[in-house]
Amino acid sequence: MQSRSAVRRALLSTAGVIALAAPATPAAAAPTPTPMQSSNAFVEVTPNTAQPGTRVNIRASCDQTNNNQATVESQAFGRVVVRPNNGFLTGAVTIPGNRAPGTFDVNLTCPNGNTAHTTLTVVNMSKPTQGPATGGGGTAGGFGGPVVLVGGLAVIVLGGGLWLFSARRRPSTGP
Repeated sequence: MQSRSAVRRALLSTAGVIALAAPATPAAAAPTPTPMQSSNAFVEVTPNTAQPGTRVNIRASCDQTNNNQATVESQAFGRVVVRPNNGFLTGAVTIPGNRAPGTFDVNLTCPNGNTAHTTLTVVNMSKPTQGPATGGGGTAGGFGGPVVLVGGLAVIVLGGGLWLFSARRRPSTGP
């Protein structure tokens, strides 16, 4: 019995010595924010999916006060200056009518060096020249339309005739 406890103590002390002798691994260092990763800078485009010729609104922030104007650039619409407006930087721009469909980067550059990024999707939704092809209903023409019309009229005439026939056959109740 004593030999078992002695072996256990020896193993535990060896494990403790090994744990103390092992070099400590350095904790992962927190990334330091660079000017490109500012927590205060952002840019939004509304709507973020639009057709060529559509006007989009831009709302951005460079810092807490947003007292200075900044620039927003994109291949979708070019360069726009956003100006202070109620604590944000705002602006609007129209996507050129000849802009090809695609997803475009939108980049904010602040005077203090901060930047922010978002995307704008330009879609080409051509307008249809005729209604959708949803199948042939009863009024779509062809053989079905006239048959339904004639059948409906026949039911109305037959119903009216039966009503008249039943009205004649009723005995009149008199005084």
